Amino acid sequence: MKKVTIEQNGTTETVGAHNAWIGYAGAAGTDLRSDTMTTPTASMLAAVQSCTLLDDVFMEDPTTMELEAHCAALAGKEAGLFVLSGTMGNQLAMRSLLVQPPYEVLTDHRSHIVKYEAGGVSSLTGAMLNTVVPKNGRYLTLEDIKAKIHLDDDVHTCPTRVIELENTLNGMIMPLEECKRISVFAREHAIKLHCDGARLWEAVASGAGSLTEFAACFDTVSLCFSKGLGAPVGSVLVGSKEVIKHARWVRKSIGGGLRQPGVVTAAARVGVDETFGKGPNGEGGLLKETHVLAKEIEKLWTDLGGKFAHPVETNMVWLDLDDAGCPAARITELGKEEGLKLAGNRLVIHYQIYQNRDYVMPRLERIFKKVFQEKGAAPNGAAAEKIGEASQYQSH
Repeated sequence: MKKVTIEQNGTTETVGAHNAWIGYAGAAGTDLRSDTMTTPTASMLAAVQSCTLLDDVFMEDPTTMELEAHCAALAGKEAGLFVLSGTMGNQLAMRSLLVQPPYEVLTDHRSHIVKYEAGGVSSLTGAMLNTVVPKNGRYLTLEDIKAKIHLDDDVHTCPTRVIELENTLNGMIMPLEECKRISVFAREHAIKLHCDGARLWEAVASGAGSLTEFAACFDTVSLCFSKGLGAPVGSVLVGSKEVIKHARWVRKSIGGGLRQPGVVTAAARVGVDETFGKGPNGEGGLLKETHVLAKEIEKLWTDLGGKFAHPVETNMVWLDLDDAGCPAARITELGKEEGLKLAGNRLVIHYQIYQNRDYVMPRLERIFKKVFQEKGAAPNGAAAEKIGEASQYQSH
């Protein structure tokens, strides 16, 4: 049987090729489509082998309860609730914070709850979505919100009851000071605040502020384990005991009650401790290295004359392929030729790509050079007419 030798967390281990718990030595090491492509590690498997296997619906599983309590403590909140996905965490937050209609949720027009959660806010809560375009093109400001919020009690108005912010959004950071400004305003007007913090770990790792500081601005925060942290499944919703108790109830009502979740919560805890770090600032974690590599990739592209659709602030690199004269399908094809999985103009640099950088970087450089060598070449046939807005996930 073929053997694979891997080095993780300072130790070297040889495992059978059939064992998929090999981190960057497996499929994730060449997959830049998303940080959800990270694969579990040998240390996660070890944690699963020693986890508890009790019932979480009855709140009896120590592995799961310890993870929830630990994440709540990192965020400075009273309680936490393990959920199967970031989408579930966001939807539970909306169901728990929205009390009595009529009500609306104010959010960025690009936010995940608007574009990538299958209309869950509307179908699960009946809330109106008030989508706002930030004037700075990067993140919502208090001024953006004041211009669009509904505060009056006129019978014709659907009042704003929740403001939902996303950090990071397309890899861009909403600064801590802006979160604080919006939080002060929202509390003055008895409006609840939720943070889709699927990648808030990345904002913290960039040095933008601690997890505790960011979370203090919000009533609820969802944090994802299965993106950059590398765990196979899940997110956590943190907030007050009262809100989390209600969210647990709603989780059960939509089929999210879990019987023996230790097999996934044990791996999630390893992701928090090893990939994010031991404290609220990501002490000793691996995410900072991911950002270093993203900046190196940024330089590769700019040195060739490339531009970007969004600034590179954390682990996402958004290439401006229109400026480079390169169809999204072409760069995906070039990636395949080089043994890399790409999906159009978005490159997501997770920590297992960093661990495999000696393989990835020369191939990315060759791909980028080929893009600019082909710039201006005659297109192969007429481009298909584009109708409607396509999901970024369609090219996956």
